[in-house]
Amino acid sequence: MTRTSFPASSLRRRMWLQWSLASAGAFALTARASTSPLDGGPLRIVVPYPAGGSSDRAARLLAEALGPRLGVPVIVDNRVGAGGRLAAQQVHREGPGQNVVMLANPAVMLVAPLVFSEGGYDPDKDYVALSEITRYAFGVAVSSGVPVKEFAHLHAWMVANQDKLAAGVPATGSLPHFFALMLAEQLGLKLPVVGYRGSAPLLNDLMGGHVPLAIDTLETLEPLHKAGKLRILAISDDQRSPRLPAVPTFKEAGLPLSALAWNVLYAPAWLPVARVRQIAEATTQAMADKELQARFVTADMVPVVSTREQTVKMLAAYRAQWAPVVRRSGFRP
Repeated sequence: MTRTSFPASSLRRRMWLQWSLASAGAFALTARASTSPLDGGPLRIVVPYPAGGSSDRAARLLAEALGPRLGVPVIVDNRVGAGGRLAAQQVHREGPGQNVVMLANPAVMLVAPLVFSEGGYDPDKDYVALSEITRYAFGVAVSSGVPVKEFAHLHAWMVANQDKLAAGVPATGSLPHFFALMLAEQLGLKLPVVGYRGSAPLLNDLMGGHVPLAIDTLETLEPLHKAGKLRILAISDDQRSPRLPAVPTFKEAGLPLSALAWNVLYAPAWLPVARVRQIAEATTQAMADKELQARFVTADMVPVVSTREQTVKMLAAYRAQWAPVVRRSGFRP
């Protein structure tokens, strides 16, 4: 993938330099606008999570950009339940006669099919990946009660405090949960994982000293880190975040750990091929628009420009990395 920069503030220019954009093939697509309105009427983007979250905000930004390109209204439809599985079950069962896609993350399209014997959908058979929309990294943070200011010193503290060691994550079975297991494996430690019902109670317990360590998205941890209420010691990206330039990556800290999560736009397998192609091309075109990218940046999200082929390749590599971790964990809800 090539990388590019955009005319914004100096900080944002540095941010853009780190973000993935598509190869020349993707940019060729952006030059072609849709020549006719999408058949079948309005398009719904189903989001498996409540309004106001990062997935919902990403979907609404995308919907605004897709409408003019597809020539039809684009509506965001929040379908909440069963950790995101409800939306995935319903969308693939709706059947022909309407236009619907889903913006989903690894918890719905990778983890759930591995740990639920009767998930109600098969991501490989029931869905077609269209385009990666956003990407995000994780951070490991400690409470102010943990006398560690650098990740290099965390291992020694963890060894000396095995009796009170635990890592809090925003949900059992989430990517932060499995990243905690990867971290423990690399460090050669037993690390109990405590699953919470969301980031808010997790961070309250972290700041209150009830759990010493937390793993969550950078978007979630960053404001409290900057306010001095917790300390992010390392991030899971391959490069440092421009917003947190003093925080090292895990690789810089000496651990060969790298992990990113994503929001990918999927179409149900029953959607006509011509519509799938038109929506995918319009999405790539929209995500390459500099104004839309700037709006994602303002919303603290990392936008990605990706063709269908690039997205499928990314998902295959992602599964190869994470599926063995999930299986080794023996996790069952």
